[in-house]
Amino acid sequence: MAGLKTARTGASVGDFLAAVPDPKRRAEARTLCALMAEATGAAPEMWGDSIVGFGCYRYRYASGQQGDWPPVGLSPRKTALTIYLSAGFDEDLLAKLGPHRTGKSCLYVKRLADIDPDVLRALVADGFRKLDGKTLAPD
Repeated sequence: MAGLKTARTGASVGDFLAAVPDPKRRAEARTLCALMAEATGAAPEMWGDSIVGFGCYRYRYASGQQGDWPPVGLSPRKTALTIYLSAGFDEDLLAKLGPHRTGKSCLYVKRLADIDPDVLRALVADGFRKLDGKTLAPD
């Protein structure tokens, strides 16, 4: 079986964020990284070449495949800040967040200034608390 494509790399988070081409997106990514570090109490780590993750949980499928993944993370994509919340979303908090889109475990924010930082902090802290240090396996 091939190794996982996205795993902790040991690369520098600071260097990654400094290399974000757009200065506004770079500033937002740094602000978001600081918010997530404060909300989780965990140090940021690079996962693959484009995700900054916080903490770690283990997943195991019925097939036997398993791996590690951060409970929360971010990626400063060109069109939006992508915020990874592996535990899913609290719908009541999302309703108070401000303009955003969601995917399966992704929250997409065009401009960090348009969303409520306290609500985002609560979403991140909740997602981190639900998964960090845990193992998810089928029953």
